[in-house]
Amino acid sequence: MSERHPITAQLTLDDLRLHRRLGYWSLVAMGIGSVIGSGWLFAAMYAAQAAGPASIIAWLIGGAIMLALALVTAELGITHPESGGLSRYPLYSNGRLAAGLIGWCGVIAVIGVPALEAAGVLQYAGSYIPGLFDGGTLTPLGILSAAILLAVFTLLNYFGVKLFSESNNIVTFIKVFIPVLAIAAFILSGFTGNGGAGGVSNLTVEGFAPNGLDAALSIIATGGILFSFNGASVIITVSGEVRNPRRTIPQAMITTIVFCLVLYMGLQMAFLFGVPADTLAATGWQGVNFDSPFASLALILGIQWLYWILIADAAISPSGAAIIGVGSNARNMFALAKNRFLPGWIQSIDQKWGVPRRALVVTYMIGLAFLLPLPSWHAIISIVGILGALTFGVASVSASVFRRTGVTKPDTRIRGVGFLAPLTFAAGGMVVSWVKWEVIAPTIPLLAIGVLWYAVTFAKQKHGRSDLQGGLWLLLFFAFLYLACYAGSFGIGIIPAPVDTIVVAAGSLLFYWWGVVEGVRYMRRHPEIGQSMGAETEQPAFA
Repeated sequence: MSERHPITAQLTLDDLRLHRRLGYWSLVAMGIGSVIGSGWLFAAMYAAQAAGPASIIAWLIGGAIMLALALVTAELGITHPESGGLSRYPLYSNGRLAAGLIGWCGVIAVIGVPALEAAGVLQYAGSYIPGLFDGGTLTPLGILSAAILLAVFTLLNYFGVKLFSESNNIVTFIKVFIPVLAIAAFILSGFTGNGGAGGVSNLTVEGFAPNGLDAALSIIATGGILFSFNGASVIITVSGEVRNPRRTIPQAMITTIVFCLVLYMGLQMAFLFGVPADTLAATGWQGVNFDSPFASLALILGIQWLYWILIADAAISPSGAAIIGVGSNARNMFALAKNRFLPGWIQSIDQKWGVPRRALVVTYMIGLAFLLPLPSWHAIISIVGILGALTFGVASVSASVFRRTGVTKPDTRIRGVGFLAPLTFAAGGMVVSWVKWEVIAPTIPLLAIGVLWYAVTFAKQKHGRSDLQGGLWLLLFFAFLYLACYAGSFGIGIIPAPVDTIVVAAGSLLFYWWGVVEGVRYMRRHPEIGQSMGAETEQPAFA
C-alpha cells in the first residue's frame, strides 16, 4: 500500500539536531519543577472548598492513577525515546486520526499551562500590587503583565536545553524547600492553636465529607489534582534529549510522582489544619476563600515571616513550572508538525541551540489567546484538567500495541505495565465522568476544532483508509464518554450513581480492547513502522 507521506519512526535531521544532555537529576528537577508550580499554591484551597477533609482521598486516587500512567509512559519512553513522543506514539500504533485527536487534546491542555502559571503568579502578586487582580480575574493590566511573563518564559527556552535544565535545577531546590517549610509551619500551628488555627478539629467540624464523596471524585480533574501531577509527563516529552533513557526515564518518573504525592498530601493537610476555627464555623469549607490561599492564611495566623516567603515563592514556583511548560509544549508542537497535523515549518530545529524555536514562538502566541477568555487560575484549570484526562488512554493502547507487535522487547518492558495499561485507560474515562456536565461542556468546541482540522489534513494529504480505521475507535470513545457524562449523575441524572461509573469503566475497557486490536492491525498493514522502531518479531495479536 503506497502513501504520499508514509509514516516512519526513523529520526529526522531535525531530531538529530536535538542535544542529548539530560541525566537523572536534570529529569527529576524538570519533573518536580513542573509538578510544583501554581498547583501547590491554589489546589489545596479549591479542593477543601469542594470536598472538605475528603480532599485527601482525591489526592490519593489522583496520585495512584498518575503513578500507574507514569509507568506506562515510561515504558514508551525507553522503548523509543523521541522528543514530543506522547504525540508520536499514537501515530505509530494507530495512525494519523488517533495521533491527531490525542495530539490536539494534549497540546491544548499543555499550551494552557504557561498562561495558567502566569495567572497564578499575578493572582498572588495582586495582594501587594494593586490593579492586577480583581473580582476573581486578571484586570487588563494583569493580562498585559501575564503576556510579558510569558515572553520571559519563552526566552529562557530559546537558548537551548542546557540553559533550560541548569536554571531549572536551581529553581527546583527553592520550590521544594518552601512548600516543606509551609507544611511544617501550618501543621504546627494547627496542633498549638497558634493564631486560632483549627487543627485536628477542622477534620470533623462539618464531617469528613461535607459534600459527599462525589465532590472528592469531581475535583480530581477540575480542582488542580491531575494538573498538579501531569507535569511529570515532561520527562517523556524530552526523552529524545536524554543521555541514558532506558535507565534514567523510569527512575525519574517514579521519583517525581511519589515525592510529589507525599508533598501535595502534606500541603492539603497543612491547609486543613491551618484554617482558623472561627472562620470555618462561620462559612463552612465552601466559604473559605482567599485570593492568595497560603499567604493569606499565614497572615491571618500571624506568621509574618512565612507570609513574605510565600509571596516571594509565588513568583518562583509558577514561573519555574511555566518555563518547563513552554519548552514541553514546543516539543509537542514539533512532534505534531512531524505528524503532518500542523504546518511543516513549525518542525524546524535551530542548528546552533538545538531547540524548536519556531514552535516556541507559536506556543507563545497561542498561550496569549488563553488569557483573554480565561483570565484566572481557576478558570483555566478545569479546561486543562479535562483535556489532560482525555489523553490518558492512547498511551496505554500504544504501550500494549508495541508489546504485541514486537516493538517493545523484553529488556525494555516494565513489570506490571501489561496489567496497568487497561486500568489506566479506564481510570482516565472515570475521572472525566466524575466532573459536572456544565464544566465538561466547554471542552466540546475545542475537541470539535481538532476533528475539523484533521478533516482538512485528511483531504489535503490523502491519508489512507487504514488511518481512519486505526483511529475511529478513539473518536467514538470520546462520543461515548461525553454521552455518558451527560446522562450520568453529574449530568442530567438518567443513569444514577454508581451505575454511571460502572458503565464508563466497562465501556472504557471495551474501547481499550478495540483500540489495541486496531493498533495491531494497523502496524501489520504498515510493517515499515515496526521495522523503523526495531521490531524483531511478529507476534500473535494477543500473545
